[in-house]
Amino acid sequence: MKTYSVKEKEIQRERHVIDAEGKVLGKLATEAAELLMGKNKAMFTRNLDTGDYVVVVNAVKIKVTGKKLEQKMYYRHSGYPGGFRAVSLAEMMSRKPEAVIEHAVRGMLPRNKLGDAMIKKLKVYAGAAGVQAKVKAQEG
Repeated sequence: MKTYSVKEKEIQRERHVIDAEGKVLGKLATEAAELLMGKNKAMFTRNLDTGDYVVVVNAVKIKVTGKKLEQKMYYRHSGYPGGFRAVSLAEMMSRKPEAVIEHAVRGMLPRNKLGDAMIKKLKVYAGAAGVQAKVKAQEG
């Protein structure tokens, strides 16, 4: 018996909407990453992007455990002397709550061209108002 290999044209993508209200950040990111990679499908193949589209709504209403709001930091550097920046989770949630979820999910995806293609199928919205209409418009 020969091993079955999935072809690119056989991949069928679905659209999943995840409501982030009351969910813990890490568990939400794990769920989204699994759907983006296609690990929930029987046809999962590591070398192909078999995943689905994921829309996360209510990013403002996620929960975190412990003292992460004050202690968890996001770091970046511009490449210039003195260009190091650090932002706390609480500050990031007030500025760009969508970026928090995108950052968490991106860390769970492969670090290659395949991961870049997978993260493009993720859409995160801060609230729920008007999102359902956008999702319907994109499907049609």
